[in-house]
Amino acid sequence: MLRLTHPDQVPEDVRRRGSAVTIGTFDGMHRGHRAVLARLVDEARSHDLASIVLTFHPHPLEVLHPERAPEAICSLEQRLEHLERAGVDVVVAQAFTHELAAQSPREFVTETYVRNFGMRRIVVGRDSRFGRHNAGTVDTLRELGEELGFDVVVLEDVGDPATTRWSSTAVRTALGQGRIDVASEHLGRPHCVRGTVVHGERRGRELGFPTANLSADAEGMVPADGVYAGWLVRDTLPEGDPERRQPAAISVGSNPTFDAHRRTVEA
Repeated sequence: MLRLTHPDQVPEDVRRRGSAVTIGTFDGMHRGHRAVLARLVDEARSHDLASIVLTFHPHPLEVLHPERAPEAICSLEQRLEHLERAGVDVVVAQAFTHELAAQSPREFVTETYVRNFGMRRIVVGRDSRFGRHNAGTVDTLRELGEELGFDVVVLEDVGDPATTRWSSTAVRTALGQGRIDVASEHLGRPHCVRGTVVHGERRGRELGFPTANLSADAEGMVPADGVYAGWLVRDTLPEGDPERRQPAAISVGSNPTFDAHRRTVEA
């Protein structure tokens, strides 16, 4: 997968070939995201096009309305790894700016999708919005598609009819409540917190239960305080090594006995 940071970096041969495109934050890469990406890859292969994902970092709300910005479920690097596993050819992780937000829907489609991506097909959800003040809609895309020569593939919401649509908001809510089972159902896999192991106070070792303490800059949304059953994965060990993946009790929270102010994650 080719990783880029701006639409104008897309290689000329990709533009000439043409592309199928989708856009989104893809935070958490839940089951709904994977359904969109599966359709994107299928559309691209069926029409001999390159598959391109445009995503933004930081989250647009962090730039436009920081007070309303949601906590990230996963880091940008984790997001890119998920996109690569989905089989996407090119990912453009563009910096979101006020200048970008000010583009009209027509300007955004013409400059980014058509000129830089050579777009021939676009895969979007029915409630997709884009451009200045989110004025662009699916109908806008269809009108521009007829004029500029691309097709619009519209997907309905996906989810479990018995519960709710799969969404990043639902995952954040579940993690914030400590409902790892609900979060995992939306994600389609266990939630992951990843970081560098750092030295703690060594109290667990003194008690006969040494722990692996994650650094404060660990990647992945930390769930509500509590003790969880999970897996500790040692990325430094090769696949197939029996020591690479081990069951673990994972404690999240501040320790009122020793330091009530510092929130920690230790397995």
